[in-house]
Amino acid sequence: MRRVTLLFVALMVAVAAAQDPGPAAKPFSVTARRYTFDPPRIEVTQDDLVKIDLQTSDIAHSMTIDAYRIAKRVSPGQPVTFEFRADRPGTFPFYCNLQIEDGCRQMRGELVVRPRR
Repeated sequence: MRRVTLLFVALMVAVAAAQDPGPAAKPFSVTARRYTFDPPRIEVTQDDLVKIDLQTSDIAHSMTIDAYRIAKRVSPGQPVTFEFRADRPGTFPFYCNLQIEDGCRQMRGELVVRPRR
């Protein structure tokens, strides 16, 4: 009887998990080219799951967000996708940390995480 009860509980937990897929990721497509990010500003709400598709068509670039310990490199024809939880409110700069060309050091953008209400 105890085994049947445990099996029933496990089945109910699995059904509940399948019905609640959790929060959907907020998708953003970011293009790094000619020493700019497009878009240069990403706005989300605290605790959002953020999904970024990063691409470039000219030279290798990176998207670095120090506050979230993110540093992703992208090359032409090889897009990169990554996710993270925006768990704290504030405005956080992102930039290209590569030094391939002088213009890379000037690539800047910002992640704005609005407080949850």
